Amino acid sequence: MVKYTIKRLLWMIPVLLGILFIVFTLSHFMPGDPVINRLGTSYTQEQYDAMEHELGLDQPFLKQFWDYLVGVVTKFDLGTSYKSYRSVNTMVLERLGTTLKLGILSSIVTIVISMPLGIISARHQYQPLDYSVTTVSLIFASVPSFWLAMMMMLLFSLKLGWLPSSGIGTWKHYVLPVLAQGLMPLASVTRMTRSSMLEVIRQDYIRTARAKGLKENVVIYRHALKNALIPVITVIGMQMSMIFGGSVVIESIFSMPGLGTLLMTSINSRDYPAIMGIVFVISLSVCVINLLVDLVYAAVDPRIKAQFSSGGGFGWIQALKKYGRKEQKA
Repeated sequence: MVKYTIKRLLWMIPVLLGILFIVFTLSHFMPGDPVINRLGTSYTQEQYDAMEHELGLDQPFLKQFWDYLVGVVTKFDLGTSYKSYRSVNTMVLERLGTTLKLGILSSIVTIVISMPLGIISARHQYQPLDYSVTTVSLIFASVPSFWLAMMMMLLFSLKLGWLPSSGIGTWKHYVLPVLAQGLMPLASVTRMTRSSMLEVIRQDYIRTARAKGLKENVVIYRHALKNALIPVITVIGMQMSMIFGGSVVIESIFSMPGLGTLLMTSINSRDYPAIMGIVFVISLSVCVINLLVDLVYAAVDPRIKAQFSSGGGFGWIQALKKYGRKEQKA
């Protein structure tokens, strides 16, 4: 397991380097000029040249990228903001807690709601309860998160006055953003839980457990659920990655001081170091989530742990290949 973990950590290096290069390239070739954004409309050519030199934008493109890369690799220095002249590391750390809290709480909401719904749907296959659960989950999946967030804001903040509509401070400020973000991936996890449970409860050892007179809840939650978790963990890991990477919209709607709002502000002001630093941190978070998902596989299924030890491939890819067509069968 240790060998596999080290191997995965090493694989993260070229992935992150590739992401840095792509974001660096897109940032420097998109419309706009950070020098003009800094100076305003009234400036002389001498002032423009001086500011361009100060920001290091008069250097060749590859030289700029190399200098930035050396700072990230050797010192984990994400650079200095063009807009505020503050360290990007400091700016990211100030807002990272909000984004992490929003992402973790949203993931918990998704898991707590979708997994029981999937189990209930599987236990009552093709019955009214199954159709009701599927319909509700698909409704939430079909509604865009930004529309759901605005409707919840109108209802619970403006009409009823129960919850605040923006900012952070108390637990109430997180209720609407967490629900808006956590309900979006509901259908995917629910349907995967349902299809995986349906395959497991048809196995012979489940019939044997029932024949022994075990209670249905014991059969479902102690014997069936553990063996049905692998594909569910795969989908949950993918959804968590999407939640962490897609917090820009929710944070912007609810005016939450997280990485999402900072990213939008940085893009508007052509603040290249801030853009690259934020994307790098989000990409690193996604890579860590994928690594944790693979490690959870080993804790759930000893066979996967043995495969890891023998140098097998990436667990989540194998899980997708193995369970990818379950929904069609179910």
